Amino acid sequence: MDPALLVRSYVLYFILPLWVIAGLTDYFLHKHTRIEHTSGTKESVLHILQLGEAGIPVIVALLFEINALVISIMLLALIVHEGTALWDVYYAHTRRYISPWEQHIHSFLEVLPIMAVSFVTVLYWHQFLALFGLGTETPRFVLELKTNALPFTYLAALFGSIGIFIIIPYGEEIWRCIAAARSHRKHQPSEPSTTRVAQQ
Repeated sequence: MDPALLVRSYVLYFILPLWVIAGLTDYFLHKHTRIEHTSGTKESVLHILQLGEAGIPVIVALLFEINALVISIMLLALIVHEGTALWDVYYAHTRRYISPWEQHIHSFLEVLPIMAVSFVTVLYWHQFLALFGLGTETPRFVLELKTNALPFTYLAALFGSIGIFIIIPYGEEIWRCIAAARSHRKHQPSEPSTTRVAQQ
C-alpha cells in the first residue's frame, strides 16, 4: 500500500477518533472533581476555547485542499491551543484536584494535535516548505474544496461523534458552571445597609 495513504488513514481512523475519546474522558474527569464548584466557569471557558482552536483546523483540513494556507491555519491553531492548554492547567491546579489520570489524559490532548499537524506537514511537505520560501513549489493561499472529497459516511460519523461526545458534554459543563455561579451569588448573604452607609 502507498505509504502516504497509510499515513492518511492513520490520521483519519486512529488519531482523530482517539482525540475524541480523550476529550470525552477529560470531560468526565472534570465532572468528577465538581468543576462547577471549584475552578468554575473560567476554566470551562478555557475548555471551549481549546475546542475551537482544535476544531477549526480539523474542519478546514477535512473539507479543503491542504496547501500553504491550510497548513498555516493548523500551525497557528496548534501554537494557540498549546498556550491555552498551559493557561488552563496553570489556572486550575490551585483551584481543584487534578488527578494522575487527568494529567495523563492531558498529555494525550496536548500530543495528539502535534501528531496530527506533523503528519499533515509530512504528507504535504512541498507546501510546508513553500511557506518559508523553500522547495520548488509556490505557496498556495486559497481555500479550495477537496477535489477528491472524503467519504460522506466518514465525515458524518466523525462530525456526529464530535457533536455527541464533545460539543454536547462541554456545552453541559459550561451550563452547569454558569448555573452554579448564579446559585452561589443568589444565596450569598446581602451586605447590611447600615454597613454600606458606614463605609460611605
